[in-house]
Amino acid sequence: MAGKSNIDNIDEQVIAGFKELNHKCLLQSDALYQYILETNVYPREHECLKELREITEKHPFNLMATPADEGQLINMLIKLINAKNTMEIGVYTGYSLLSTALALPHDGKILAMDVNRQYYEIGLPIIEKAGVAHKIDFREGPALPLLDELIKDESNKGAFDFVFIDADKDNYLNYHKRVIELVKVGGLIGYDNTLWFGSVAYSEDTPMLDFVKYFRTHVLEINKYLANDPRVEICQLPVGDGITLCRRIN
Repeated sequence: MAGKSNIDNIDEQVIAGFKELNHKCLLQSDALYQYILETNVYPREHECLKELREITEKHPFNLMATPADEGQLINMLIKLINAKNTMEIGVYTGYSLLSTALALPHDGKILAMDVNRQYYEIGLPIIEKAGVAHKIDFREGPALPLLDELIKDESNKGAFDFVFIDADKDNYLNYHKRVIELVKVGGLIGYDNTLWFGSVAYSEDTPMLDFVKYFRTHVLEINKYLANDPRVEICQLPVGDGITLCRRIN
């Protein structure tokens, strides 16, 4: 009986390697993530986005910032769907807001909501420098009352091409129940942080920081709801802290 060829041995090694790796995230190291940033993201990053990112990194709550690779994704999505009328719930210093504004045509609009105008004003001079401030309608305060007001006007239903939500996770489900009426059929809704530091895969008895454990419950809730919502097609991407894209189909 003939012995195994070198090719057979190599195939067995490859199969064994796949079996070992198939449960792991593609980004297995910080070095690999840095490679993506330095090779594909930073070289294409608008100079104003870079300036805003570097300023935000010095802020004590910089953990709330949209990462550069996610900003790049949002920018491309806006262009792919030819969006003109968009909404953002949760602005912070405005990295994702600026990414959107730069991608929109000159007459594009963003209805931006945040409970803290002070953070938005950190990035506002850079947004103005980029020449896109005229596209932004910033509203300070809780988003839910404003969404309810928008829904009362029938002309707002189905009027938005793209909605990006990166705000209080315990209201994600409340936001979804409203924005699904405001985004058009064929439009996109993006929910940020839907992997929540990886905690969505933890067991209930895994030690976690209090805020991670609290919001994890709500992230699990919205993930389950979106997975079963027949009004949308979904795709959850391991970009940043996880982003779930929902395309409204009815």
